Amino acid sequence: FFWIASFLIVASCLEASGDYTSIPEATSISEVRSPDLLESPMSLLHSPYTLGDLELPNRILLAPMTRSRAPEHVATPLMATYYAQRASGGLLITEATQVSQQGQGYVATPGIYSPEQEAGWKGVVDAVHAKGGRIYAQLWHVGRISHESFQPGGAAPVAPSAIQAPGQTYTAQGPAPFATPRALLAEEIPGVITTFAHAAQVAKNAGFDGVEIHGANGYLIDQFLRDGTNHRTDDWGGSIPNRLRFLLGVVDAVATVFPLSRIGVRLSPGSSFNGMADSDPEALFTAAAAALAARGVGYLHLIDAVKGQMAGPKLFVGVLRPHFPGTLILNGGFEADSAEAALKSGASDLIAFGVPFLANPDLPRRLAEGAPLNAPDYSTLYTAGEKGYTDYPALGEGAAV
Repeated sequence: FFWIASFLIVASCLEASGDYTSIPEATSISEVRSPDLLESPMSLLHSPYTLGDLELPNRILLAPMTRSRAPEHVATPLMATYYAQRASGGLLITEATQVSQQGQGYVATPGIYSPEQEAGWKGVVDAVHAKGGRIYAQLWHVGRISHESFQPGGAAPVAPSAIQAPGQTYTAQGPAPFATPRALLAEEIPGVITTFAHAAQVAKNAGFDGVEIHGANGYLIDQFLRDGTNHRTDDWGGSIPNRLRFLLGVVDAVATVFPLSRIGVRLSPGSSFNGMADSDPEALFTAAAAALAARGVGYLHLIDAVKGQMAGPKLFVGVLRPHFPGTLILNGGFEADSAEAALKSGASDLIAFGVPFLANPDLPRRLAEGAPLNAPDYSTLYTAGEKGYTDYPALGEGAAV
C-alpha cells in the first residue's frame, strides 16, 4: 500500500473524491494561524449559510477525498467514524463513490448501487447525523480512467470516444496503464445516465441530505464535456450544446430523486488532470455554468487550485461567477485568510477544504481559534486502517500528528 500512496500522490489524485476527485492542496499546513479570525469570531467563514432549504452552521465544507478504505467497495464502520469526526463542518461531501461497477477505476473505493452499499452508507449517514452534521454523497463514474480488471467481465472501460488516457492506475496485480476505452454506442448512453439516478435513489434511501454530481478531474462527465476527449459526431459530441447533453442528462435524471436544491455539480475548468484539454474552455464552461444555473441546481463546486498539479488559470472564477448567480463553492489550497478573502470578495459563498480537514477533524474550531493545525501524513492517504485516517487528534487530545 505504500506504493499506491506514493503513486497517487505523484499523480496529485487525492479526491477530493471525491473526486480522486479532489485534493489539489500540496503545501505544508502545520502551524497555520489566522489573526483576523481571532479578532472577528463571526467572520464570514464561520457565519451560517442557507443552502436551499438546508441550514449550514458555517461555510467550511469537507471536500470529497478518496481514501481507499472500502476494500469490498462497501462503506465501513471505520468510515462512519471518520466522517462523524468531521461533522462540525457546514457540509460534508463524501469521497467519490462509483454509481456502478462500470464506473470504478481504483482499488478499495466505495460504490453506491447495491443493497449492501446502501446499508454501509446508512451507517455513515446515521453517525454524521447523530453528531448534528449534514452530508452529501458524491456520485462518480470514471469513464476511461479505469482498467479491464475493474470492469464487469474484464471488458474495456467506456468513454465518449476510444481515446486512451495518459498515466497509470493501481490494480490488484500492481501498476498498469489506463486501458484503451471503447466509445459508448448512442443507444447505451441513456442507460449510463440512468445509473446516476439509481445511485441517487440508493443515496436517498441511505439518508443522505443530498448528492454532488462529479463532473470534474477528467472522469466520464468531464470526458463528454471537453473536445479533447469527445470526438463524437452524433448528438453527444461536436458543438458545446451537444457536449453538455450528458452532464445535463445526469442532472435531470438525478432530479427525479432529489430536488434540484439538494443537487450540486463539481467541475474543474482550469485543470488538465487525467489528460484533459479543450479548444475553447472559456466558452465551454461559461455555457455549462449558465445551463446549470438555468436548471436551478443547488450549487456549483469549482476546483480552482491555487497550488499543485491541478492548479489552472485563475480567470475561471471571475468569468463563471456572473453566469452562475447561485451558491458557488471553491476548493483548492485555501487557508483561513485566503478563504475569508474569497468569501468577502464575493468570489465564493462556501469553501471546501481537503488536506486541512483530512488531518484536522475539528478544523472549524481550529480556524476559529487560530490554533495550530495537525500536519498530514501523506504516506497513509490510501492505506488501510485507522492510522492517518481516524487517529488525527482534536484540540486537547494530544500532540499534532
